[in-house]
Amino acid sequence: MTILPIVNSISRLPLPRRSPATEGRRWTCRAVVPRRRDEGGPTITSHYPATPKRKEGGSLLTVLLLALCYFGLSPSAQALLPAPPPDGGYPNGNTAEGQNALLNLTTGTNNAAIGFRALFKDTTGSNNTATGSQALLNNTTGGQNTANGFVALSNNTTGASNTATGSGALRSNTTASHNTATGYISLYNNTTGSFNVADGDRALYTNTTGNQNTATGYQVLGLNTTGGFNNAVGAFALSSNVNGSLNTAIGDRALLNSNGDYNTALGAEAGTDPGIGNNNIYMGDTGFTGDNNVIAIGGIAASGTPYGACFIGAIYGASVSMSTAAAVYVDTDGHLGTVLVNANGKPAAKRMPRGNGAKPQAMINRNVEQQQATITELKSTVAQQQKQIETLTAQLKEQASQIQKVSAQVQVSKPAPRIVGND
Repeated sequence: MTILPIVNSISRLPLPRRSPATEGRRWTCRAVVPRRRDEGGPTITSHYPATPKRKEGGSLLTVLLLALCYFGLSPSAQALLPAPPPDGGYPNGNTAEGQNALLNLTTGTNNAAIGFRALFKDTTGSNNTATGSQALLNNTTGGQNTANGFVALSNNTTGASNTATGSGALRSNTTASHNTATGYISLYNNTTGSFNVADGDRALYTNTTGNQNTATGYQVLGLNTTGGFNNAVGAFALSSNVNGSLNTAIGDRALLNSNGDYNTALGAEAGTDPGIGNNNIYMGDTGFTGDNNVIAIGGIAASGTPYGACFIGAIYGASVSMSTAAAVYVDTDGHLGTVLVNANGKPAAKRMPRGNGAKPQAMINRNVEQQQATITELKSTVAQQQKQIETLTAQLKEQASQIQKVSAQVQVSKPAPRIVGND
């Protein structure tokens, strides 16, 4: 008689997961257990000592030694995490499913790691969620991070409150916090930049230290590295910007080639001219090389078809103070202004020299315009008074006519004179 079946049944029990305390340690209770000759088959290698053929009076001692080997020398006795139940739950609200997931955890709480080496190096970090192979791989103490996708946030160490959804999203992030990346390799190269939002494949892809950027769309702000406070919505918007800051681009390819500051573009391909500078506003206008401090509304149509009419409300019929009003001129390029210049861009009329009581030509022109406005107003007043005089004259004529009629009636109603004779 032998107790080989008992040994074999024990050897088939699930092995406890290994931990840093037992990593690389050899299993101490290894033996080769032969089968009985009449059973046939290959030899069986077990992690527990083989039970020799039963001898009289030795079975109890053998079982005790076997139990001591299993419970005393098993690697699970040294593991940081106890053997998991079927659902992968551990103490302190931690959950791990996958090879080496949450392997180094010590005191961290409420973490969930699903996938190969997810949250592998996490020790005290808490409230992290990692789903995907190597997601949050190097995180140690960072907390409140969410990584969904292959190597998402894999280099994060102490950064907190980051959200990465998509393969490679925020992969290079180390210590930066409060970033949100949604899409394949979005914010991929970000290291220490914080408060960025990237929604779209490759959005803010090369950003490293830039802060407070918002990119929505495919490859939006894709080359940005250190620029900050930019807002871009639409495929390829601000995609060539490297270090420009405080720009706003709304529309596909808006500010496509810009690397300046304080530029605003509204509309598809607005502000796409590669030569524009800083502090410009474009609405449905591509811009022009050398633009700085320019406001352009449809001057150079992004569609390539010139606009045929312009309508702006709240101008016609609005009151303007005569003391500050000025004539407005427009040239064939749609350029508006109040001072005429020659082909060289210089004022058409030279200013008169100061010091002899003369005034600059612009002031003289303004005075003339004000006097003309005053004359026009006086003419209007005189015209109104003339109408009033005419009305009064007509009323007087009407009254005179009525008087004449009354006088005639009085004359008709008088009795005929009588002649009295003297007797």
